[in-house]
Amino acid sequence: MGSREPDNKETSMGNVPTLAFAVIRRLARQSTAFSLLLLLAIALLPGPSRADRADSYPDRPIKIIVPFPAGGPTDVAARLIAHSLSSTLGQNVVVENITGAGGRIGAKAAAGASPDGYTLLLGGTNVNAMFGVLYNNLSFDAIHSFIPVAAICVDSMVLAVSPHVPATTVGELVEYAKANPGKLKYGAPPGIYTHLAGEFFKVKTGTDILFVPYKGAAPAITDVLGGHIDMVFNAKSALLTLIQEGKLRGLAVTSQARWPELPGTPTMNEVGVLGFPKEVWFGLLVPAGTSDVIVEKLNHAVNDGLRSADVRASLAKLGVEPKIGAPTDFEAALAEQVHDWKAVVEATGIKLE
Repeated sequence: MGSREPDNKETSMGNVPTLAFAVIRRLARQSTAFSLLLLLAIALLPGPSRADRADSYPDRPIKIIVPFPAGGPTDVAARLIAHSLSSTLGQNVVVENITGAGGRIGAKAAAGASPDGYTLLLGGTNVNAMFGVLYNNLSFDAIHSFIPVAAICVDSMVLAVSPHVPATTVGELVEYAKANPGKLKYGAPPGIYTHLAGEFFKVKTGTDILFVPYKGAAPAITDVLGGHIDMVFNAKSALLTLIQEGKLRGLAVTSQARWPELPGTPTMNEVGVLGFPKEVWFGLLVPAGTSDVIVEKLNHAVNDGLRSADVRASLAKLGVEPKIGAPTDFEAALAEQVHDWKAVVEATGIKLE
């Protein structure tokens, strides 16, 4: 039979001295109360510091939450950057669509996630710049619950109609809408830029156009293609190809200048519908409290991806402009977007619960 080594030869654990740990073990054998003491002592052993965890980041897969259904502009931006981040960081980066309540369910899930860099939000104009000015009693702060990491791209909108609509210009559309109040229908997820754009257009043109709510941009676009609704406002990245193929008719863009890809389509300013915000931003954010080290690592990884030929070619195909910059640049852009969309909310009088 082998002999048991004496207790006083126990090795130390962490920073607990050898003798003290041996005494705790003996007492723990004699009393339940001291068993609890043992558990407490072990729990107080030092683990990896926050700095250590940040330095080793990432050591497991990363999740990007998209608060809208697959196929829309937000989802497209997320999947594009996820592939790039996976290559740069050496970890799988997966996209999870958490939909519902106009994007608030997914955004709330991201806001409440652990601030460890493993849960990101694909947000920007449609979530972070708009929710705070649009919703009463929002259960999270659309700005302060997050830290901006990096912008991905800047987009703009276009008003597009189904080919069955008897209008080839904004003027003809307004004339038809006024002659047929309530007949035309447009679709969008409630509470994001595509919804407010439609309402702003109605206010500016004095038209009565019915709003049809959708869970995301993709199903609204599907229905306008199928003739179930008549018109949509949406991003260039979502509608450009459909307009170029003649499946939809673009009437006006919200950008400062005409799109090079659609030189015959005027801007809203040119047709006399003034005051539209010119840009739509997409970017990544993390929950408040995330380490600055992790934020910087993610920012550099996003920017490295945006410099790559493959990513730039993909963005060019969508017709959107990549935005390389620091977290503070994205933060400043969101602040400007809050200002612009607050003016739209005030003009339309829309406030949502």
